[in-house]
Amino acid sequence: MRRVTAEVLARAEFVEARPGLWQRALSAVFDFIGRILELLGGGGRGSVIGTLILLGLSAVVAVLLWRFSRKVQRNPAAKAAATDPIGRSSRQWRAEAGEHEAAGRWRAAVRCHYRALIADLAAAGLLEEVPGRTSGEYLRVVVEDLPLAAEAFTAATSAFESAWYGHADVTADDVQQMREAGKNVLATTSGRRFAAVARTP
Repeated sequence: MRRVTAEVLARAEFVEARPGLWQRALSAVFDFIGRILELLGGGGRGSVIGTLILLGLSAVVAVLLWRFSRKVQRNPAAKAAATDPIGRSSRQWRAEAGEHEAAGRWRAAVRCHYRALIADLAAAGLLEEVPGRTSGEYLRVVVEDLPLAAEAFTAATSAFESAWYGHADVTADDVQQMREAGKNVLATTSGRRFAAVARTP
């Protein structure tokens, strides 16, 4: 009976569960906070020490939250994807791009050249401009519906995303790269007017 009892109690379901690392860490933190509260409630020198420790911890948490909030920034590209006006002509986009180039606003110029390319393809009936559609979704449409333009449009998309999503400095060379990529896309689609119907994701 003893042997059978020992074997049964040795099974996994009867073994006492040990707290994991995360549970032990939380328990240690709560114990530490409890000791601080005891110091605060004890009065005298212990109360002063507890108050200083609590203030120090609060300062550390505040600094960490401040540094984290500085790193978490709104993505300008996501805003542009949702608010870019739909239906503007490529001529209008390129006119705006020229204004940005004249003022040295290279990042904005790259975006306008990219939007002009999208407007050209939409005017040709090769894709549909959709409010909020991202550059990645436009790329998927072109790769699936216009395989001959896939390589050139990938280069155009990469130039746009590097300038608009990236944090690196954008130069006039980046604008020229975007412009050349757009010309290559249009050259490969010049005979495909209204030949493809875009898929809406």
